[in-house]
Amino acid sequence: MKSICVYCGSASGNSPAFHQAALALAKQLTEQNLELIYGGGDVGLMKIIADECLRLGGHVTGVIPQALMDREVGHRNLDKLHVVANMHERKALMAELSDGFIALPGGIGTLEELFEMFTWLQLGFHHKPLGLLNVNGFYDHLLRFLEHAVFSGFLKPEHNALLIKETDPSLLLNRMQHFEDAIKA
Repeated sequence: MKSICVYCGSASGNSPAFHQAALALAKQLTEQNLELIYGGGDVGLMKIIADECLRLGGHVTGVIPQALMDREVGHRNLDKLHVVANMHERKALMAELSDGFIALPGGIGTLEELFEMFTWLQLGFHHKPLGLLNVNGFYDHLLRFLEHAVFSGFLKPEHNALLIKETDPSLLLNRMQHFEDAIKA
């Protein structure tokens, strides 16, 4: 892996744990020489992880729709910033530029991006690792819902297992590095 797409909130959330997790993930990305690919925002957890990667000497590429750039929420100090026409182009380019995906805490946009990549992975449209960083129990209810979907017969256990779930960024990235070995086993 050379690049990781991180989906996360355009807000910072109401727990210091979210801020700390973004900083910790940025540290791990830069220590492992992994380029950050993200939504290009200069707000919320997006700003926190991008700024920390840059501060630590990492490489950061943002992808943002023109409409959001026009609202002045685009980060102007990145290594690269792609301004695209719409959200569909944003997600497609982020997926193309990335060797793996991680979801930090976030709102509906974060969930939508996570589940699109999860669906594509399940269908075999990509074979890139997909991780969920469950900070301070943020995703506990979602993980229980996925188990409920398995129990109810709407999600195969082997598909649910494709989503790598961890609470520690280092462990998450380590498991993602070995993703291909895990799916071949």
